Amino acid sequence: MKNIITNTSSVTIVLIVLSFFFWIILLYDPMHTLAEHSSHMMGHDMVHHDFSGLMVGWTLMVLAMMLPKLISPISHVCEKSLRRKRIPMSVCFVLGYALIWVLIGFLMNSIMVLLSKQNIGSYTPAVVLGIIAVVWQFSPIKQYFLNLGHNHRAIKAFGWKANMDAFVFGCEHGLWCLGSGWALMWLPMLLPKGHNLAMLLVMFIMISEHMEHPQIPRWGIDLRLKLLRILKVQTILVFNPN
Repeated sequence: MKNIITNTSSVTIVLIVLSFFFWIILLYDPMHTLAEHSSHMMGHDMVHHDFSGLMVGWTLMVLAMMLPKLISPISHVCEKSLRRKRIPMSVCFVLGYALIWVLIGFLMNSIMVLLSKQNIGSYTPAVVLGIIAVVWQFSPIKQYFLNLGHNHRAIKAFGWKANMDAFVFGCEHGLWCLGSGWALMWLPMLLPKGHNLAMLLVMFIMISEHMEHPQIPRWGIDLRLKLLRILKVQTILVFNPN
């Protein structure tokens, strides 16, 4: 039990640090190569941007927003692997997970380029997707995919099969996350302004909803604010420890 807690704590620290690092690249962009791609994606200059830059911005966005969501599955990978295999198997998991989002990002960016040519600087695409996202948020299909995200497959401990199992597990988890959060992830990209703030809000929502226990898939308004409740309790304990 102590080893499990230690592994989870280590994974948590590493993933949060990496997420923070990718956020710095997105927001600060010291090389000035991503600013035009990672913010105001539906702005007036969108039609002049190269597609590869959009994909780089999308990949960094996925890593910055999604890494904290992977604490539980990567902890599972570490718990089921030998000590010397933990890092390579964790990397294989992340590669599988990222592959799913990069593939869907190619489709989303392609659609976004087409939309930008017809709706330069318009909020219409974001409003339409926002309505779809709200409906999806409270749908049984969304809950079904959230439930699948709690499924942690068996992983071999030895040889190349262990790395392959971790990679396949990452792909599976990426599919479940995609099924539950595709609309939320796409929404910030369609905003002419406020892209970074929307990214932070979406990240908070997606982390919070994945912290909730599995539920019966059905229509219903469930805000899934477990992370907010945890932060509230921790804040109270800090300022009023008695």
